[in-house]
Amino acid sequence: MTKVYLIRHGKTQWNLESRYQGANGDSPLLDQSYKEIELLAESLKNVPINHVYASPLKRARVTAMTLLQHLNRPVPLTIDSRLKEFNLGKMEGMHFDAVAEKWPDVLKNFRHHPDKYDSSIVESESFAQVINRMGAAIKEFCRNDPHGTILIVSHGAALNASINALVGTPLAHLKDRGGLSNTSTTILTTDDAEHFELEKWNDTSYLHKANVDPTDTI
Repeated sequence: MTKVYLIRHGKTQWNLESRYQGANGDSPLLDQSYKEIELLAESLKNVPINHVYASPLKRARVTAMTLLQHLNRPVPLTIDSRLKEFNLGKMEGMHFDAVAEKWPDVLKNFRHHPDKYDSSIVESESFAQVINRMGAAIKEFCRNDPHGTILIVSHGAALNASINALVGTPLAHLKDRGGLSNTSTTILTTDDAEHFELEKWNDTSYLHKANVDPTDTI
């Protein structure tokens, strides 16, 4: 069996500002995020991680490298472009409210009805494209470690779609479990690198947050 820990990167300036931050947008991690990554590492101190994989986008790559520093043990790190965030086209860098004003149906469907999302309007990737590239990568990583534990650091929208697809969720219901929070952990298991079971969804208990900030989750 392979166990897969899927981590959303630490919170960034654009996350805080409620701006779309896809494959072509990036902003720095907040100062608080480095402490939260340290808390994540503490929660993983007894997990025997065989390999870490990360998106090349700086917010995910820095999260992975900071995590490894705090784990303080030799774990291979591979950067893979298939783990990038959704390419959000014309929405990149825009405030959520601005997208809602300009393309209300696009925003509604992206957030709540993936089966109705028309990527051509904003020249973004489709859900199917993201699921296919990230799903292929995760399956490949699992084939490489059929009896181990791997950790993947990626992005909220791409992880949400791909994780749900891997456990067999229909496109129309990809959003039913809700979003993924910054520095959260979701866990999948698989015996054959094709069929996956969801063990844990969006765990942030180790961050010890007293209040939920809506900008933490997408």
